[in-house]
Amino acid sequence: MGSLYPLKFLPLYKDVIWGGNRLRNMGFDYAPLPNCGEMWVLSSVEGKESVVANGFLAENTLNELIEVYMGDLVGEKVYNRFGNDFPLLFKVIDAAQDLSVQVHPNDELAQRRGMPRGKTEMWYVMAADKGARLISGFDHDTSRADYVDAVEHGQIEQLLHAEEPSVGDVYFIPAGRVHALGRGLMVAEIQQTSDCTYRIYDYNRVDKDGNLRELHTQQALDAIDFGGVARANVRYEAQPNRSTTVVACDQFLTKVLHLTQPIKKNLEQVDCFVVYFCVDGMAAVKAMNEVVPMRKGECVLVPAVADEVELHCDGEARLLEVTIDTTDWHDADNADRDWIAQFVGSNQ
Repeated sequence: MGSLYPLKFLPLYKDVIWGGNRLRNMGFDYAPLPNCGEMWVLSSVEGKESVVANGFLAENTLNELIEVYMGDLVGEKVYNRFGNDFPLLFKVIDAAQDLSVQVHPNDELAQRRGMPRGKTEMWYVMAADKGARLISGFDHDTSRADYVDAVEHGQIEQLLHAEEPSVGDVYFIPAGRVHALGRGLMVAEIQQTSDCTYRIYDYNRVDKDGNLRELHTQQALDAIDFGGVARANVRYEAQPNRSTTVVACDQFLTKVLHLTQPIKKNLEQVDCFVVYFCVDGMAAVKAMNEVVPMRKGECVLVPAVADEVELHCDGEARLLEVTIDTTDWHDADNADRDWIAQFVGSNQ
């Protein structure tokens, strides 16, 4: 194969019981689905791998490209740790109805239960109806016993911390925190590549066949962080044309960029891919002598071998700049990759 360049991907659409139609108004065509609750923008989840949309690599999956280009695409340390498995999953979520209250395990618990990793995630609010709410954590410190009692008596809602978000708000959801999006919200979600979710409460909602949706009450108990949350949204002040860090965790580093004019960024010291996720307006990414446009809801993956990137906008645009801080990683640390190999091998 030839040289790498900035990559854009075809979206994957998923209709769900709570999904809305905002994405259609943004120009995305998910017919014949009746709604689209989740648009997977960039994914390497098995069976849901993103397919390249631009350039001579079009029609190849993300996983296939990592297998060929390895560290040149994702970064040497990232490849040494994750192999051909891209570590992050990018989505747009459109909630026309309340989502179930759920929790995700951390890496340690997930691996004890036969999964390669847990799920830490974040939300950037792209749209919010008046009065729309989300849940993030408990309203006060809660004991395991009090939680179990509330579940048994149908009073779990009384324990939960809710907020009314505004467009541009950021919410960090570490593994272990109970959470839920409410009706009237659309968010950009960045998460570990994992599809492990424990549903703990669903408002006694029934599925299309009239059955109560499955809950994972027992599985969730060991995953839950019972600490209280006073304020869930991340406080930040974005400066025009400068990247502002909003989430810095072991799993990913996300910055918000309010773009009003062309800017140039040096990537020589970044030993990792960089994903630019457009959450408002229209923009273009120029790197490695290629220009790739994107609109709200799309992302562009800049390969790790890129030394520089230019960002352009049509009027104004807001981007999420996402990478992984590998500064403290050791080249010999292949624990995650070894686990994945063991997990795949044991399930063939």
